[in-house]
Amino acid sequence: MTEVIRTALAMLRPNELPLDEGFTAAGVLLLLEGGRGDERILFQVRTHTVRHHQGEISFPGGRRDPGDASLLHTALRETHEEVGVPPEAVAVLGQLDDTVTRGSRYLIRPYVGVMAEGVQATVAARREVSALLSVPLAHLLDPQSRAWKVVDRDGQVEATPAYQYGEHLIWGATARILGQFLGLVEGVQR
Repeated sequence: MTEVIRTALAMLRPNELPLDEGFTAAGVLLLLEGGRGDERILFQVRTHTVRHHQGEISFPGGRRDPGDASLLHTALRETHEEVGVPPEAVAVLGQLDDTVTRGSRYLIRPYVGVMAEGVQATVAARREVSALLSVPLAHLLDPQSRAWKVVDRDGQVEATPAYQYGEHLIWGATARILGQFLGLVEGVQR
């Protein structure tokens, strides 16, 4: 499956948004674990003590620090800080389209990587991450995992695409990034 994903990402020319449009730049990592047909995607459940997106499910990653050479560096650094996976244990396969969050005003640049065999993710930043979710890629590719989240945006109610995994609902920017990734994988598998 890793080669399918690598092929899908190689065909993509990611849409990169300008980094100076009043948004805070961030890098995240869609991190794959396992292999040979049992791939899983690593998510984190955010604590209720963080400033933005309390209790939500996200990819490891975060805000760009002044010392970060690139947003890829940000994604790898933050992944190490949050879930204990060092940069050298990640094979980066490619990049997805930038996305933004409306309320918190983040511009997110997502990367896709594969965790090296034998490496174990753990909750390394307890102030930011309350738990980890390792969700089978096959589950997320199943149309039965698709759901909707109703969101009230300043009095306007709208339904936004989401993914259900047990009691967990993956929505917002994370679901948009995940949706693009899954669409690429499905397109190559056909």
